[in-house]
Amino acid sequence: MNIKDLSVILVEPSQTQRKLIAKQLAALGISHIELFSNGSDTLQALPTSKPDVVISSLYLPDMTGTDLVFEMRDDEELMQTAFMLISSETSLSYLDPIRQAGAVAILPKPFTHDDLYLAMQATLDYVETPDLELHDIDTENIRILIVDDSSMSRKHIRRILEAMEIENITEAGNGAEAASLIDQHYYDLVISDYNMPEMNGQELVDHIREQSGQPGLPILMVTSESNENRLAAVQKSGVSAICDKPFTTESIQSLLQQILLDLST
Repeated sequence: MNIKDLSVILVEPSQTQRKLIAKQLAALGISHIELFSNGSDTLQALPTSKPDVVISSLYLPDMTGTDLVFEMRDDEELMQTAFMLISSETSLSYLDPIRQAGAVAILPKPFTHDDLYLAMQATLDYVETPDLELHDIDTENIRILIVDDSSMSRKHIRRILEAMEIENITEAGNGAEAASLIDQHYYDLVISDYNMPEMNGQELVDHIREQSGQPGLPILMVTSESNENRLAAVQKSGVSAICDKPFTTESIQSLLQQILLDLST
């Protein structure tokens, strides 16, 4: 499957913007594009259309893009459909819920051809199981704990790990649950979100470093957090790496390769 084979539903209230974005998608070779101007019509069409990805503006006449993606995630038939946001909004309070819902990409408005290409490549990786490989690492015996309050994010990371032939994977929905698991079981790596209820990523790192029986446990923080002071505190606390959310498959693969290779040497 190639980018040109992806099917797209585009939700944009502005006719001018719909035409412009559709033209840019067509420039990537994508021909299967359905256009909508509001969320209600989109939700009605989705079960029949079954697109690979829904690309939406944040502000729609009848709901927000956040409302739209959450409606999709609450529907068993639609919850696995990839979602992408295109918006000029920069406020974390507006964007973070969409990141937490497992968006494959959030593009600025306006965006470049390269921005769109990378976002559609991320969509392709999400739709298809990527062909990934970790070199010089015994993946059969690697034990990884995924910590994220978004079930979609956990599933996406699990798919990537399984594509690397890592099968010993445990999931936790928040930091408190993860801390309990770490106190009871041994892991080779923790992949954690930052913004979580009950115990956030920073608090989980502190627990691992100061209170657990595995103070040297490698931690990959996958986060949408943009506050530089908070990120600096996380980095200072001893995480192995920080990865932006949404993330590309290649970025996760590269970070895991380095972290796990360091672990095995």
